[in-house]
Amino acid sequence: MSATRERDPTRIRKRTVTVSGHVTSVSLEEAFWDVLKGIAAARDLSINSLVSEVDATRSGNLSSALRVFVLSELLGGTPSVPE
Repeated sequence: MSATRERDPTRIRKRTVTVSGHVTSVSLEEAFWDVLKGIAAARDLSINSLVSEVDATRSGNLSSALRVFVLSELLGGTPSVPE
């Protein structure tokens, strides 16, 4: 695989994470994963701890919840939902 394809921000990769002591996988684009790692580092948390925090508040799919979490963090709060 070429280095260009490896760092394609739109490429979805499945990653294994430990959520509240249980191993699971999430599929995220490279861009979302990179920002998620940055948020974890800024909060002095492991990626597993941050994913566990998001998991505790989600109602749907974990991968989707992580994307919305990243979006919310980048926007500085909860993203608004059109009415």
